[in-house]
Amino acid sequence: MKALSQTRSSLPRSGIRQIMDYSATIPDVIHLEVGEPNVNTPLHIREAAFAAMNEGFTHYTANAGLISLRSSIADHLKRQYEIQVNTDQIVVTAGAVNALVATVLSLVESGEEVLIPDPGWPNYEQIILSQESIPKRYKLLPDAGFVPDIAELERVVTPKTKAIIINSPGNPTGGVLSEENIKDLLAFASKHDLYIISDEVYDGIVFEDKHISPMSYDTEGRVISIFGFSKNYAMTGWRVGYAVAPQQIAAVIAKVLEPLVSCASSVSQKAAEAAISSTQEFVHEMREIYQARRDSAYRLLEEAGIKAYKPKGAFYMMIDLSGIETEEENLAIALVKESGVAVAPGTTFGSTTAHMIRISLATEDSKLLEGVKRICDFVTKHRKQ
Repeated sequence: MKALSQTRSSLPRSGIRQIMDYSATIPDVIHLEVGEPNVNTPLHIREAAFAAMNEGFTHYTANAGLISLRSSIADHLKRQYEIQVNTDQIVVTAGAVNALVATVLSLVESGEEVLIPDPGWPNYEQIILSQESIPKRYKLLPDAGFVPDIAELERVVTPKTKAIIINSPGNPTGGVLSEENIKDLLAFASKHDLYIISDEVYDGIVFEDKHISPMSYDTEGRVISIFGFSKNYAMTGWRVGYAVAPQQIAAVIAKVLEPLVSCASSVSQKAAEAAISSTQEFVHEMREIYQARRDSAYRLLEEAGIKAYKPKGAFYMMIDLSGIETEEENLAIALVKESGVAVAPGTTFGSTTAHMIRISLATEDSKLLEGVKRICDFVTKHRKQ
């Protein structure tokens, strides 16, 4: 038989999924590797889905999604961020990752480059490689708060670069871009005529600061913002996200959805409509819970003399394990084997965090703290003398 696609067959696999698969074979493992809220979708959202099914919302929708949901999203963006957009600038997708895929397909040709963060979510690289475009990594330095440095971006940009992906609040870092950071990035993009693909799926989970969308300052139509319902509303399995873009870009994204998924689930769209148009109390409560977990976990690590990077947003924390020695090359595998705790390996996010691990704060309190204690014991046992 003829060979499978070499491009798609050779895609790097997410190290997070590898740890999930490996740890699934070991009993009593504490799972801190997955970025998924540990609570059920709020009742009013589930009830809205049930009502939608009974009312007949079980058919195809427009590629761009239900007009009622897009209208609710437009109201939310105006209310939350003072961003004024029309419904034809919003495309509802089957999860935020679907929005990212469709956006990259709409903007980037084969052989063109896209700048991606290092560390960054591993799916960025997979998305770009899968369509035979070229990912170029730019470093986010830990001690600088994991935010892009313009001098570093100037080092990696070339005439073949078409777009840059930014992520705030950041996965895996918890870094949050300031107004100054965003204005500098927009100036850089304008100088090199780049699109900015802004991954904002954790926009509702910011602790001391506030989330600022680059769309607020975009005067040239360069920004495509990606949002989702999974993280803010504990709706990972519902698979609903959306892209917000200038109208001509949004039209292409909607067209690209036809061969990808046709449209997002109609029932899930009605659930998302209930989520974004009703009280946001759940989002506020969960943000406070994540912040309390962050502070408790950070305190344990600090007391053990372990360097960790306190996140400003999202629900992850990076922990530096560069000062330990173990026979197992993969630190995440070693932790599962010896300590019964599954974490995301820093290597899956890029070379900058190869000596780190990521833990998820979206884990029930007692399990999170027990997992952190096990990490502390592991480090104490293997710390270089």
